[in-house]
Amino acid sequence: MVLGIVIGTVVATQKDEKLTGGKLLVVQELGVDGKPKDRYAVAMDSVGAGVGEVVLVAHGGSARMTEVTKSKPIDSVIMAIVDVLEVNGDIIYQK
Repeated sequence: MVLGIVIGTVVATQKDEKLTGGKLLVVQELGVDGKPKDRYAVAMDSVGAGVGEVVLVAHGGSARMTEVTKSKPIDSVIMAIVDVLEVNGDIIYQK
């Protein structure tokens, strides 16, 4: 899993039918210091995340293990919305 921040949405009217009804979001990866990295992914949302929220993203086979993503052709899923990120006793992020 990696930390990320939702920075946008993806709309695709022509897509594999297994993706129909799924919300696709653009996520920028964050370091444990809360600072954005120069890495991005399009991830299927399984928890109702929105733009500006800090999230946990799973990639690869793990991305297809949620109820929303089983048997879907995806490799990234937003599987949690972060409330607090604490590193070495310091609060890096709080919702």
